[in-house]
Amino acid sequence: MNTKEGIQAIKLDMDTGEGLFTVHTAILWDEEGAILVDTGISGQLELIRSVLEAGGVPFSSLKKIIITHQDRDHIGSLPELVRFFDGRIEVLAHEEAVPYLAGEIPLIKSGAFATPVKVDHALADGEILPDCGGIQVIYTPGHTPDHISLYHLPTKTLISGDALTAQDGVLMAFDPNFTLDKATARQSIAKLAALDIETVIAYHGGVCTGRIKDRLVDLAENTPV
Repeated sequence: MNTKEGIQAIKLDMDTGEGLFTVHTAILWDEEGAILVDTGISGQLELIRSVLEAGGVPFSSLKKIIITHQDRDHIGSLPELVRFFDGRIEVLAHEEAVPYLAGEIPLIKSGAFATPVKVDHALADGEILPDCGGIQVIYTPGHTPDHISLYHLPTKTLISGDALTAQDGVLMAFDPNFTLDKATARQSIAKLAALDIETVIAYHGGVCTGRIKDRLVDLAENTPV
C-alpha cells in the first residue's frame, strides 16, 4: 500500500488438485483498509493472504469483499474469509445475488446451495461506493443475472468479472460456454463501452490496456449471440 488509495490487479494460481487454475482479480485500498473483489475457489485463504502481503497489502487490513456474481470460482473462499475475520469484514454483492449467497436458493449453474453468507450491503446499478476514491457499481447481467462489474473512478479501471475475458493482453467478450444469456451479456458490453475506461482487469485473462473503448464498441457490435 504505497499510496493513500489505489488499485492493484492480483493473480491467483489456485491448486485444484488436478493442476493450476489461474484467475485475475483486484485489491483496492485507502486509509481505512483494503477491499478484495471475488475470492476464487474454496480453500484459498492462505493463497490470498500470501499474494496480498507480497503486494504490500496487509491481510489484516481487509475490510470488505465485493462479489461480482454467484459462480463458485468467485465465491468459493468467501465463507472461509468471513469466518476468519469474525465479523470484521463486510460483504457486498448485487441485490440479485443475495439469496444465492445466503444459501436460500441453489446456484444457477451447479444446482448446489452455497455455504450461507450474509450480504451486508446489497448493491444497486450506478451506486458509487466512497471507498478508495470512488468505485462505481455497473450492473452487467448476462453471464449470470446477478453479475456486476466495478469501475474505479480515479484510475479509470474496470474490474469486469466475467462480463469480459482476455487472451494474451487482448480484450475479449464473455465466454459463450458459461454465459447464460448471451444477448443480455452483449448489451452489458455496450453499457461498458459508454464508460471512459483505460484499463480492464478480466477475471479470466488478466489486464488489458490501450484503445479499450474502441475494442468494447467492436465487441458490443460483433459478438455472436
